[in-house]
Amino acid sequence: MPGVDERSRARGWQVLRSALRAERRPVLLGVAFGLVWTGCKLLVPLLAGRAVDKGIVAGNNGALLRWSLALAVTGVVEAVFGGLRRYQAFSIAYRVETDMRQRLFAHLQRLHFAYHDRAQTGQLLARSATDLQQINNFNTMIPITIANVTIMVAVTVILVDINWRLAILTLVPLPFVLIVARRFASRIHPASLDLQAGLAELSVLAEETVSGIRVVKGFGAEPVFAERVRDQAGDVYGRAMDVVRVRANYLPPLDFVPALGVTAVVWYGSHQVLAHQLSLGQLTTFYLYVLALINPLRLTGQVVAQSGRAVAAAERNDQILATEPAIVDDVHPRQMPDGGGEIRLERVSFSYDPAAGSEVLDDLDLVIRAGEAIALVGGTGSGKTTVAKLLPRFYDVSGGRILLDGVDLRDLRVRDVRRAVSIVFEDTFLFTDTVRDNIAFADPEASDDEVERAARLAGAHEFIVDLEAGYNTVIGERGFSLSGGQRQRLALARAIIADPRVLILDDATSAVDPTKEHEIRDALRQVMAGRTTIVIAHRPATIALAERVVLLGDGRVVAEGTHAGLLASSALYREILARAEPADSDLEEIGD
Repeated sequence: MPGVDERSRARGWQVLRSALRAERRPVLLGVAFGLVWTGCKLLVPLLAGRAVDKGIVAGNNGALLRWSLALAVTGVVEAVFGGLRRYQAFSIAYRVETDMRQRLFAHLQRLHFAYHDRAQTGQLLARSATDLQQINNFNTMIPITIANVTIMVAVTVILVDINWRLAILTLVPLPFVLIVARRFASRIHPASLDLQAGLAELSVLAEETVSGIRVVKGFGAEPVFAERVRDQAGDVYGRAMDVVRVRANYLPPLDFVPALGVTAVVWYGSHQVLAHQLSLGQLTTFYLYVLALINPLRLTGQVVAQSGRAVAAAERNDQILATEPAIVDDVHPRQMPDGGGEIRLERVSFSYDPAAGSEVLDDLDLVIRAGEAIALVGGTGSGKTTVAKLLPRFYDVSGGRILLDGVDLRDLRVRDVRRAVSIVFEDTFLFTDTVRDNIAFADPEASDDEVERAARLAGAHEFIVDLEAGYNTVIGERGFSLSGGQRQRLALARAIIADPRVLILDDATSAVDPTKEHEIRDALRQVMAGRTTIVIAHRPATIALAERVVLLGDGRVVAEGTHAGLLASSALYREILARAEPADSDLEEIGD
């Protein structure tokens, strides 16, 4: 739809203008440097012409020396301000790129979980790298382009003043340049947008291949992914060649037209000199001005091409920046109330995809008393993990409400809610940082003693001190240098040091071997004492940490009671535990 495309392009230009608005003064300074450089550039042909007429033609060595020195001084000033202009141009471009990257990253952090559920990491990385580089390249050209435009206008005026007949003959082809440049812009924009989309898709594939390398190698799927990368890279090559073809079709005419002007100067200008209608110095000046015109005209095509890529990149980034976060603070948020972490779910309904009409939770009612530890148990899709994600307000309920110490979560600041509710997921993520800093992630100001206490409570201290540098050991990417159990224990320690009102353990001991889990459960009992805790688990021994068991099914509470009571009264509960296939140590502890 042309109308939609025009609106999208206009929005892209608006994003670029907005990004540059904060750099108004540096841009003006860069333009000032550029104008001084332009003035010197325009002065050189005039000085050269005077040197020819006053020195060479007149046979005056003194005049030739004076005009040559003037040329040298002008060249020095031109070089200095050319360097300043270039420095300022790159400085502006990199500041704008840095600012846009920070805005993009900050906005991505504000966006809700549902957005990140759909977004592809590779696409986001491409928009924060490749796309911003295209904008950087365009911004670099702004002071240079202004100088080039000034040169074109000034040179046109000067040429007409020197010899209007020769100027007309030289400048007649220029409207053709503008027509070609306009058509070039209309062709290069969609081709550039398509190429950048292809690069983003390739980035997605590369990111997934590298992130999932253990799975790829584990299944011997290297040839499959190599073929996928070849196909995608071939597709990108095809799109890149589309851009190349557009450039190949339109840039040669932009180079050829100025050459016609040079031909006109040499042929017609020489005849005028021979007819004594033009001095040799004037012809030299005229010729040098036409040469000065060629480079700005040639750069016109490059500026148009780069502007197309920059606008396409700005459009793609604006798609992210224009996305409003779904989870935001209330206009007048309430302060976190006093209390011990009482949780109330009142007729809570929720769907990850409201358009599909299927709800994960359906009128769920549940009360968790302050300081109580409950176990949420249920089959796949029963809503256990969904409850865990709603409590820290990763998502908002579709219907009903959730109260924390008597206040609706939506009335509290999101930051306060997430400080009050800590969650340890089954899929543990650790940062490429020291063990200490990973544990102290929720409280960077925590003392070493506090970090060690949290590690001891999580059963992690013993393996940490055996590491090469102890607590100062740098963990590899995503913590894959550690075992699954070790990663989960560090995640537990990280949650413990946050000291939340509500602690959620989402199958957080599943990767710990049964012998070590016994120690962790003993430590968890200390952490859970007097703290509202929700344990999502399948192992009977882990469920035993809770005072009350809540059985979920089809998004509702099916039954609740003690572990022993549900074993006796609920066939569904027995079936779920049977699927978990508990270890012998679990059964022994339950028997005890």
